[in-house]
Amino acid sequence: MTEQFFTKTPALKGIVKQRYADFMVEEILIDGTVCKIKRFNTPFEEREAITEMIIPPRTDEEYLLLEMEKINYDTNTALAFLARGLNISKKRMGYAGLKDKRAITCQQISFYLPNEELIKKFGVKGIELRNPKWSKKRTELGDLAGNEFTITIRGIEQSEEEITKIIKEFSIELEKGVPNFFGNQRFGGKRMITHRVGKLMLKNKFEEAVMLYLTETYAEEKIELKNARINLAKTRDFKQALKEFPQKDARTEKAMLNHLIKNPTDFNGAFSVLPKKMRYLFTHAIQSDIYNKILQKRMEKYKDKALEPIEGDVLIEGVPAIILPGYESTFASEEAGEIEKEVMKKENLSFEDFKTEQMSELSSKGDRKPILLKPRDFKLIKIFDDEYNEGKKAITIKFFLTKGNYATTILKELLKEEIF
Repeated sequence: MTEQFFTKTPALKGIVKQRYADFMVEEILIDGTVCKIKRFNTPFEEREAITEMIIPPRTDEEYLLLEMEKINYDTNTALAFLARGLNISKKRMGYAGLKDKRAITCQQISFYLPNEELIKKFGVKGIELRNPKWSKKRTELGDLAGNEFTITIRGIEQSEEEITKIIKEFSIELEKGVPNFFGNQRFGGKRMITHRVGKLMLKNKFEEAVMLYLTETYAEEKIELKNARINLAKTRDFKQALKEFPQKDARTEKAMLNHLIKNPTDFNGAFSVLPKKMRYLFTHAIQSDIYNKILQKRMEKYKDKALEPIEGDVLIEGVPAIILPGYESTFASEEAGEIEKEVMKKENLSFEDFKTEQMSELSSKGDRKPILLKPRDFKLIKIFDDEYNEGKKAITIKFFLTKGNYATTILKELLKEEIF
């Protein structure tokens, strides 16, 4: 994506996510429940001792709801640990939203009739379960209202006066909104791969998709994992790759390799070993990539007016909404539709591609997403001397975003650079 920013404030020159505690995400459900971070944001020696969990008696409810606070795990990895530790299928787990890895996050999860003793005994470093309560309802994606973000940006060379001025002007610009791009996390972070794999899967090119997923590297990837990927690309020796891929950083890849050792030509099946919700993320990613490219074209063509309605726009609550293509999608009309058609044609994708018989969970009816992002309650909490970068400043900011929107989109506009 080309470097193009909507806000006019000077770049705040700082470092995002230098430490896990610099990026905190607290989930807010539609019923107003807030999952508050309480443990991993305090120094180790100040944390309360873990006491045995008391699970209330169950009557006719079938789902145990728990708060899960975690540090340096994405949601899927944390749930994989829970599945093993509780001897429970991932199908019996529910959650309202996926949360970042390099962060401290808190979210509600649910288990269908779990073994209570195993819940009480569960202990994995960096994951805490608490506040158990029974419910008749599973925690689902639709339960999420949004997330509150508390973010510390470090290593800022500008003066306190400059920082204050930038943040003040930026918060005024935010009131009008910024382009609602999907963040890079949607595409697999620095590997930027999920949408590319998704496109191959929709085209039923499962062998290419598997090999791309297993072998693609990026510059800063850990050397052991990078070398394992490079070797597999050269040899296609699945058995050797299983030995070389590190357990800690490649659980998904190892699960796929295990399948391929037993079934060397079943590339469709290699993806089938992944959780169903994870497989659907590949479709989400290609939809998001197309959306981002359409929005980028609008920005290049209309500049400051890009977020205002143009001829043919489909509006949601008065805001233009770009296509997330699916098999029931229709293009917008006139100029707005021409931009959508142009991007879809360039990507060599049709709406029909989003209905696949090979793996039905990749199918999507399609949707639209508004192009305007307005965070709520954006505020500067403090400016302080950065204890981790001598002679430099740090700031902490806080804001709320509704579900499906990315904090990194806001940070990208503030720092005027891509955020991973």
